[in-house]
Amino acid sequence: MAQRFEDDDDGGVVTETKKETRLAKPRMWRVLVHNDDYTTREFVVEVLRSVFRHSESEAVRVMLHVHYNGVGVAGVYTREVAETKVAIVEALAKEREYPLRLSIEPEDPEEPEGGSGHVGNGAKH
Repeated sequence: MAQRFEDDDDGGVVTETKKETRLAKPRMWRVLVHNDDYTTREFVVEVLRSVFRHSESEAVRVMLHVHYNGVGVAGVYTREVAETKVAIVEALAKEREYPLRLSIEPEDPEEPEGGSGHVGNGAKH
């Protein structure tokens, strides 16, 4: 708020204190790929490479992790980017008639934020 100082030496100058604004880092979200008995390994590798920009070897590593452990992390993004990538992959899977499902979860689960963080219907991949 501006203050006016009544002093003979300031000539009626009005001063304002500038407040420092700090932007918080956006919350990050993990995109999870879920295992199922129908989606091919090749398709999972394809979407990990094309949508999540993994190298061939990294995509295979993630796909095998999902296959053997039931779920794996495809990437970590801001919420909007994570939701967009999930929608893209689920649309591709639907086109090819695969039941592939993905979900998102907060990178730091201790920070509260609205919503469950789940995208999709929760069926396993």
